[in-house]
Amino acid sequence: MLRIDSHQHFWRFDPVRDSWITDEMSVIQRDFLPEDLLPVLQQNGMDGCVAVQADQSEEQNAFLLELAAEHPFIKAIVGWIDLRAENIAESLAFYKGYDKVKGFRHVLQGETDRALMLREEFKRGIKALGNSGYTYDVLIYADQLKFTEEFVAGFPDQRFVIDHIAKPDIKQGKIEDWSKDIKAVAAHQNTYCKISGMVTEADWQHWKKEDFHPYLDVVFEAFGAERLMYGSDWPVCEVAGGYERMIDMVRDYTSSLSKNEQEMFWGGNACKFYGIS
Repeated sequence: MLRIDSHQHFWRFDPVRDSWITDEMSVIQRDFLPEDLLPVLQQNGMDGCVAVQADQSEEQNAFLLELAAEHPFIKAIVGWIDLRAENIAESLAFYKGYDKVKGFRHVLQGETDRALMLREEFKRGIKALGNSGYTYDVLIYADQLKFTEEFVAGFPDQRFVIDHIAKPDIKQGKIEDWSKDIKAVAAHQNTYCKISGMVTEADWQHWKKEDFHPYLDVVFEAFGAERLMYGSDWPVCEVAGGYERMIDMVRDYTSSLSKNEQEMFWGGNACKFYGIS
């Protein structure tokens, strides 16, 4: 069974395009490329990764495709496409020529319209994804979960995955509303969840493993080991302790899972969801 890091990013740093990387995050204000990640994956017993878009442009897709062609450990790409475009079917047909493109993502967390996913033109795009067999990564903050349940319910045959457990406010210990809302989303069997990105929602300098346990308890109970997957969110995790410290926290929590559950969590579910072989 392959061990897969289901969520990481590559970029050649551009201070204008990547303005979301603030001075507070100066440690990642530089290039991050496959030659930087491969030794980290190898040191942690991972066989490959899923490269996820870090910029909402088709130029980003071309960049990731170029990297994936040169580096076989990049097993899948989650790109970006304009889901509201009239010609989306034509755009998706183009990507059918590239086996490693498995799905797409829109940065919903940054939208002023918190319920953008429920707009008809957005849903039309999701329908087109389903018709073409692509997955969809749901990148949201916890306040958008209340719209997400209706969203995923509307497409029972579409494969969805919630990125970063929907970014609850771990630093402030807020859990009640997030817990209720993510359980409602998890009731839909077409929806998976990534154990990723959590350290950046905690106190970057002072978090402890135990800070994450209440949140992990909720998602493991809600989704079960068969619909959860590990993701590092590298290199973003470098702002909050780094890859080794983050994966050690996740390993520690999942150590009580059965052998089969661990195989699913550390790679099997990502392979199934994204069609990695």
